[in-house]
Amino acid sequence: MKITISAIKADVGSIGGHIEPDVSMINIVKKRLEAAKGVDLIDYHVQSVGDDIGILISHTGGVDCEKIHKLCWDSFIDAADVARDKGLYGAGQDLLKDSFSGNVKGMGPGVAEMEFEERNGETVLMIQADKTEPGAFNLPLYLMFADPMHNSGLMLSPKMSKGFTFNIFDVEETEHNSVISLDMPEHLYDVTTLIRNNHRYVIDTIFSRKTGEIAAASSTTRLSLIAGKYVGKDDPVMLIRAQGGFPATGEILSPFTIAHYVSGFMRGSHHGPLTPVPINSNVSFFDGPPIVTAIAFNVKNGKLSNVVDCFANKFWDAVRDKAYQKSLYIREQGFSGPAMLEDSELEYGGITERLDKLKDKFQKREK
Repeated sequence: MKITISAIKADVGSIGGHIEPDVSMINIVKKRLEAAKGVDLIDYHVQSVGDDIGILISHTGGVDCEKIHKLCWDSFIDAADVARDKGLYGAGQDLLKDSFSGNVKGMGPGVAEMEFEERNGETVLMIQADKTEPGAFNLPLYLMFADPMHNSGLMLSPKMSKGFTFNIFDVEETEHNSVISLDMPEHLYDVTTLIRNNHRYVIDTIFSRKTGEIAAASSTTRLSLIAGKYVGKDDPVMLIRAQGGFPATGEILSPFTIAHYVSGFMRGSHHGPLTPVPINSNVSFFDGPPIVTAIAFNVKNGKLSNVVDCFANKFWDAVRDKAYQKSLYIREQGFSGPAMLEDSELEYGGITERLDKLKDKFQKREK
């Protein structure tokens, strides 16, 4: 059975600044999705990460299905209306357009979708982050699909022996989609040369070279490049198929033990560790730290069964403690050096404006 899994998320309002969405916002999204169940969709799951609401939907409409995208758009509109009624902060923040126009790509919400022929024991993970950018997933995806230090299946499983193809977007090219396809492991150095720059080059999809099947899909939208100004961090989402000819669930989760430094945090303008947390977790330290959640589930005839919160396991408490310490260490530097992003990536214009004012006050001095 050919199934489409769609993961769509957005920040449409939150309590106390950027802490978390109101429960009534979650409930109204669930209400609209429940009404569509059995008509436009097969099954769904809703959860939050930080101040974002994440929608997971299974259906048979294919990628970019207008009905599914409109359903999610309307759900976010409903939630934004609740946020306005309650006087919450940032109501409708990620909804950058006034009306729906076919699909939500380029309209603000993060989108990751994949269509595939359902396997026996089809296992999928939905991983979503808050207070960071899509490039935050570059390193984990590389480690999941190209590094035997995290994915031992690359050595042990004949089904993965040929490696994977990485499709990488140049997200700064806004006039058209600019993508390069590189086979791993042959092009390992080329891939790493690109994805070290999380701001510009973002892994979009990954495919098995043995079967040609899709293995992973990630959102690549950068809101500031769409809106032309800062409107909130991009807060990515991705879908990954597990087991069989793909990495095992444990190999997918392994890279998140690093809690690697990513951009985001307060005002989207600082570096902080990507911290694995349970679903529905909020943020409260310096509008962060950047956080990531993961759910694993099985798909049978399109139904999402046995949704598991991966980072709720007690093992991850030790990783969280490490991430919290990394947060405190880099925050001790305040605005200095690598603690804050480079000028071109600052999400607010205050520093640029101040530098422009100071520029003409510099005087030439003889050497």
